[in-house]
This record gives sequence, C-alpha cells and structure tokens, in this order.
Amino acid sequence: MKTKINWQKVDNLLPVIVQHAQTCEVLMLGYMNPEALEKTLAEKKVTFFSRTKQRLWTKGETSGHFLNVVDMSLDCDDDTLLILANPIGPTCHTGAESCFHQFESQSEGDWTWFAKLERVLAGLKFADQESSYTAKLYAKGVKKIAQKVGEEGVETALAAVSQDKDEVVSEVADLTYHLTVLLQSMDLEWGDVIAKLKERHQGIGLHPEGSNK
Repeated sequence: MKTKINWQKVDNLLPVIVQHAQTCEVLMLGYMNPEALEKTLAEKKVTFFSRTKQRLWTKGETSGHFLNVVDMSLDCDDDTLLILANPIGPTCHTGAESCFHQFESQSEGDWTWFAKLERVLAGLKFADQESSYTAKLYAKGVKKIAQKVGEEGVETALAAVSQDKDEVVSEVADLTYHLTVLLQSMDLEWGDVIAKLKERHQGIGLHPEGSNK
C-alpha cells in the first residue's frame, strides 16, 4: 500500500472490511494490528488480531476456510482497510457465505446474485439429467449448447427489432443463461470475459471488438 496507515488514530487496531473478489459480496469485518497486517501481506491469507483471544488469528486456521488476498486498499483517511479476497468455503461460523446474511428481505446486490447463479449452474455439470434441464444441456455437449446460444441470439435480435421491451428482457435472460452454460461447459467463466473487457478497455473510445474504431 502506497499510503501510510494512521495507527494512532485507530488506537493500533485497523478496521478491515473483506469483500468477495468475484461477487463483490461483503464477507466480514475484522481488525488488524501491525503484526496481523504484516502476516497478511507476507502469506496472502487474511489474518486478524482477535480482541477476545488477544492474539493473531488467521481466518480459516482451524476450519480451512481461508480468505486468500487478491488486492487491498486504504480509504481516503488511511484508517480503514478494504481487502478483496477469494474465500475457501463459507466465511461465517454459521456456515453462511457471508457474516452479513441476515437481511430481513433476504436481499442482495444484483451482481452478487448473478455470480452466485453462475456457481449454481457450474455445480449442475454432473447432476441428474432427469431432474435438471441444465444438466441435460451439459450432457449434450458444446455443439448443442452453442446451437442454443445462436437461437437465443437471433430471438433477442428479433425482439429488439420489434421494439418489444418485455420480450427483449426475456430473451436476453435466456441468452445470458445459455451463454453461462456455454462458458462453464468449456471450463470458462464470466470472470474470463470481464478480464478480456478490462484488457481491451485501456484507452478511451476502445471498440468492444478490441480495436479503436
């Protein structure tokens, strides 16, 4: 980190927010002292200072549910740390993916929900074909899935030409579902697509297909 932590301001305990690097879901809040931060930086696994145990505590040290560090950033006042991490297993001691899972409405961010849907679809690769359309589609192979993507793409275009907004939303949903299955069938994911978009988005006005037009 390029900026200096204001340890005096936080009484030597830095608040740390951990966010899922893929889904953007907030996973947990903890505190670090300088030693915990040093250990985190060295081992790339989130380590806190436990206020109850009065010692360093690496998340997952007993459960194996580590938080692998992807990136981190201080806030504008240099007194709160945000860590992007890839969790191994659930983060909460209750078995939930996040410690912040008790929303009364069970609401969550749209992209967090979509990322979870991608994982659900990935988990159906080898499910019972008789009980899951997705599993049956995987079993038919890439050529059949690609055919479905083509069909849904055409239907999306036709809905757009007719300017039927409700139908466009419906067809785009179908297309996105089949694209997700196609990616998973080829051992790819939306993160790979996003990485390519980031790569292309290096300058203003970059054309989506990869060249300035």
